[in-house]
Amino acid sequence: MRQYRIAQHLISISHRWLASVLAIAIFTSGSLCLSAEQPNVLMIVVDDMNDWVGCLGGHPQAQTPNIDRLAERGLLFTNAHVPAPVCNPCRVSVLTGRAPGSAGIYANDVVWHEAFPGITSLPSHFKSNGYHVVGGGKVYHHMPGFNRRSDWHDYFDQVFDSHYQDQLARGLNVKNFQWPDGFPLNRIEAVRIFSKPPQNANEFDWGSLDIADHGMGDGRLVEWARQFLAAPPQQPFFLAAGIYRPHLPFYAPRKYFDMYPLDQIVPPAVKKDDCDDLPSSGKAMAATRRGDLELVIREGKYREMLQAYLANISFADALIGELLDALDASPVAENTIVVLWSDHGWHLGEKQHLHKFTLWERSTRVPFIIAAPGVTQSNTRTKRPVGLIDLFPTLNALCKLPSVDGLEGQSLVPLLLNPAVDWDRPALTTHGQGNHALRTERWRYIRYADGGEELYDHSTDRHEWHNLAAKPEYATLKAELARALPQTDAVALRSKKRSKETE
Repeated sequence: MRQYRIAQHLISISHRWLASVLAIAIFTSGSLCLSAEQPNVLMIVVDDMNDWVGCLGGHPQAQTPNIDRLAERGLLFTNAHVPAPVCNPCRVSVLTGRAPGSAGIYANDVVWHEAFPGITSLPSHFKSNGYHVVGGGKVYHHMPGFNRRSDWHDYFDQVFDSHYQDQLARGLNVKNFQWPDGFPLNRIEAVRIFSKPPQNANEFDWGSLDIADHGMGDGRLVEWARQFLAAPPQQPFFLAAGIYRPHLPFYAPRKYFDMYPLDQIVPPAVKKDDCDDLPSSGKAMAATRRGDLELVIREGKYREMLQAYLANISFADALIGELLDALDASPVAENTIVVLWSDHGWHLGEKQHLHKFTLWERSTRVPFIIAAPGVTQSNTRTKRPVGLIDLFPTLNALCKLPSVDGLEGQSLVPLLLNPAVDWDRPALTTHGQGNHALRTERWRYIRYADGGEELYDHSTDRHEWHNLAAKPEYATLKAELARALPQTDAVALRSKKRSKETE
């Protein structure tokens, strides 16, 4: 630890680059440790949360005091992006360290451990190296068969918030479903009043519930995790808590809706002709599930949907606060790394789009925080572009675990030690075979499988309203950025018959 303190002192002098080199050398030499023992890991995963959190400033009304206080504990990555803007391919990529374009997993229907039997995952690697590994809620994709049971010593299954969701999770056809008496619906009631309901109508709902936080499925997960943290095992542990919110349907206790009076909701900035300068592939991507957005607007429920999304973000934030409080009260607080990430963002009208499934900032940028006692400094930020695929090698380095062959990310430890260190690798997001987005500190470059391109200058165009790709003066820049595109694009894997969660 004395060597580490020397390195930290050097960071404060004028030769910051030299300090970074020395600090990294000390870390990689094995002299740096969080304590005399291996650190624990608390990994919190939230679903469909874009940058509408206080510390990222994505929405002026978002109230997320607990995510904000976690950011104050460590390093906030303000330019963090997902490997894929879809749940299953993103989570598979983060938890196996393989990019979607390498694995060929682009959609939600591929059971990853059947497609790649025996592949090492993040939790299984910790388990194989002496950690007590437990998880709960939505960590892998939430449908039956996607959670490889052998990865965990114990797992708390996801609890859905209604009989309706529970039945849907078991494969019930929505057209044959009878709505439970008294179950809250949004005022659209899309499944019942339209002859052609929106795609994935099982998720297309929101509403406030007169129920306590722990009466919700996510609340039950957090209560289970709190009990674990109150009596942690003697060996180092890896705890993954997967919070389903703010995923649709946007249900939350009424008090979170009350935080956002309907008549005061500020809508996101939207440009009506924003899709006019997109290539054909971009226009097609934006049009995906546009019917849902048109339905909400036509029925006059757009502002209600925004309220519901904000309410669910604050509900998730409150649960995160409970986890942090439980950790602070536990005997292992000083030796536990805390990681928070979301699996992708969420459009709410931007690019004339609702949901995720795009390669723009709204879908790819997510909250990402690492607080590592003895490594990160409090209340630090970095604008360097990073990908969630970097998490696996980063936790390996922090916890001094052996490397794993085939990991495609890179350790973020240099940034943890010095958030201003030189960093020239852009963040990569892939959506479908051959469709990629690269994000640097300044630029977003998108190239589609058919050769269509988009280029946005975030120094002047944070909403990505002006596609510069067709301008000849940017040809050299595009060529430079394109060097970071994947050299191969795996053929999309087809889904296999889902197995029971017995592995």
